[in-house]
Amino acid sequence: MNIAIVHNVTEESKKVAKKLTTMLQKEAFNLVTSFPDIVISVGGDGTLLSAFHRYAHMLDSVRFIGVHTGHLGFYTDWREYSLDELVSSLKQDTGESVEYPLLDVEVKYRNSNEIKHFLALNEATIKRVDGTFVGDVYIREEQFERFRGDGLCVSTPTGSTGYNKSIGGAVLHPRLEALQLTEIASLNNRIFRTLSSPMVIAPDEWIKIKPIETDDFSLTIDQFVSNEEGVEHLEFRIAKERIRFARYQHTHFWNRVEDAFLGAKTKLNE
Repeated sequence: MNIAIVHNVTEESKKVAKKLTTMLQKEAFNLVTSFPDIVISVGGDGTLLSAFHRYAHMLDSVRFIGVHTGHLGFYTDWREYSLDELVSSLKQDTGESVEYPLLDVEVKYRNSNEIKHFLALNEATIKRVDGTFVGDVYIREEQFERFRGDGLCVSTPTGSTGYNKSIGGAVLHPRLEALQLTEIASLNNRIFRTLSSPMVIAPDEWIKIKPIETDDFSLTIDQFVSNEEGVEHLEFRIAKERIRFARYQHTHFWNRVEDAFLGAKTKLNE
């Protein structure tokens, strides 16, 4: 088995990555940077996002594992004290995995007819920081509304607990085949109206956004940002590709949500 280890720059992550490297080498695993079977991310969810984009070109043959060195993450199941168990699980690996949907983003430009494609694990956003973003929102090919505001966010179910939640989006279970469209500070008054509610899009539907009166904006794909001009439209749909996690132990999703946002369970009589 070929294993790649990706870690962030914190001292704790570097220490854990070094310890894990020694343990894996002792068990005769091949430590590689190219064409791994397993990618182990050491850090937090941001580190796993970086690992995902580094190996996004080989999603059909690679599985991911997250080791977190800070607070509990939604993509990370393991801690330093459980590394022995992780190595033992790798030795007994039978190829088991859990799959989650990804977001496909298509950007088409007006003048050149150039088309770019991106994959997102969490979300993509369209934002303007120095003015109002105006765009027509289509579901499939039918116009739904004209949006005015700071921007729009399209998230995956796994990304619903991140930026999407912070702007008022719903938390979706990661096994759902769906996308979510959430508004960012929409402008609503007697003249301009939007739905002002998150929308959950079915797996056979897609979202198209056509910028109107807006020639420049920022596009984010997970943690990556690009400044865009001359965009004719953007399309968002569930990607054909999927991310696979080699999860030998699995924390129930709603337990993760409870732990991350509510803390210890509150007693009924308190």
